[in-house]
Amino acid sequence: MSRPMTHTTSTVAPLPVREADPQAIRNAFEAQLPTALAWRESTAKERIARIKRLRDVVLQHRQAIYDAFMQDYRKSSAEVDMVEFLPLLAEARDAIGHLKRWMKPTGVWPTMLTMGTSSRIEYQPRGRVLIIAPWNYPLQLCFGPLVSALAAGNTAIVKPSEMNPALSAVMARIVREAFPENEVALFEGALATSQALLELPFDHIFFTGSPAVGKVVMAAAARNLTSVTLELGGKSPTIIDETADLKETASTLVWGKFINAGQTCVAPDYVYVHESVKEALITECKKVIAERFGPTAAEQKRTEDFTRIINQRHTQRIGVLLADAVERGAQVRAGGEVDPATCYIAPTIVDKIPAGAKILEEEIFGPLLPILGYTDLDQVIRQINAAPKPLALYIFSRNRANTDRIRLRTSSGGLVINHVLMHYTHGNLPFGGVNNSGIGNTHGHAGFKAFSHERAVMRAWYVAAKMFFPPYTKNRRFLIRSVTDSQKLPTL
Repeated sequence: MSRPMTHTTSTVAPLPVREADPQAIRNAFEAQLPTALAWRESTAKERIARIKRLRDVVLQHRQAIYDAFMQDYRKSSAEVDMVEFLPLLAEARDAIGHLKRWMKPTGVWPTMLTMGTSSRIEYQPRGRVLIIAPWNYPLQLCFGPLVSALAAGNTAIVKPSEMNPALSAVMARIVREAFPENEVALFEGALATSQALLELPFDHIFFTGSPAVGKVVMAAAARNLTSVTLELGGKSPTIIDETADLKETASTLVWGKFINAGQTCVAPDYVYVHESVKEALITECKKVIAERFGPTAAEQKRTEDFTRIINQRHTQRIGVLLADAVERGAQVRAGGEVDPATCYIAPTIVDKIPAGAKILEEEIFGPLLPILGYTDLDQVIRQINAAPKPLALYIFSRNRANTDRIRLRTSSGGLVINHVLMHYTHGNLPFGGVNNSGIGNTHGHAGFKAFSHERAVMRAWYVAAKMFFPPYTKNRRFLIRSVTDSQKLPTL
């Protein structure tokens, strides 16, 4: 039985967003230049101290963060702990524990042409970096990349989303208490603030958001030849074959789809399930929804374990996707309630969706789970390959041949077999998209490298290549030709 809600959601219209002063942004950017230059020589101990400072100040504001999430999302403290604090603290702990090893130069063997030299790869800070964070997981997607930036020795300017004003205000206090502006600065605001930031020649931009806005960020970065890491999204498919453990699959699928009310970039966006087990899967999913959020529509709406949509506009957008599918003949098998006034959409399962429905074309980013039956796995693979490459692809199967076929014939940022979302939490795996779903990786060592320049350093003792210097005598021509032709020989 779900617990009754003890909080109510305000329907008061949010105050207009106050944009940051462009001159204040430029002042902070200029103030960080001397710091960035000095931090090129920063030690692991110094960088770890900055990460600990950030972590400690965040934890000092823990209750304020809980309150802000309740105000912005009506999100329970348990879910805030699980999806915000846990990933952020794990990121900080990973960097603190491994930074000395990450910073250590990597030696490389000389090639035949570079005999007589020693070489290594050093990891330099990129310099002044910009982090633009989204609204769906605002704490960890703002401060998680900041941990990586600090680990790599960079200064940073951070821009949180204007859609979570209560939390953004708390994060601004955290940054001001943890760092002077010439080290880390945070600017609140909306479009005008983002545009002012993107005009500046940062050394790296880390953006998390939609593919459409990612293209704008990349175009702005191109004007200054700034490198980028783009963590985007897309429609992440799930495939459930006839061999899957349906109880375990339903339990996992419902969790991954409806956590944060589906507002997750790697949430299962839609599901292909083999026709022979489709009805059984829907039955199991309905059971799980009832167990976790309540057996009736009224109890599901009252539960404190189900987050709200970020605002009324997004609630209406998701409602339009559902209405369009129903008008075209789709069947709602669970849920279906949409209440824009309280930013509530029930955990919903939609079946028999016809081609052309908007819910199959747009990223849902909400608690709607489309179910598509299939009989031909190869056709499913062709349909996935015909769409933009997703951020994640999920497979539920106990058939190794099926999982291998899907793994080898598709492309996605990440691939998870018999679970969802968990690759995001694995600090030893790079997390990122491919093409439309993102550029570059983050988390752990991959995050450190994203904010670092891998600099090639060579020291010459005796370089055999001087035998190739002019003048090109007969003997030197013969030597050059012989060495060139030797590159065609197979390697052992």
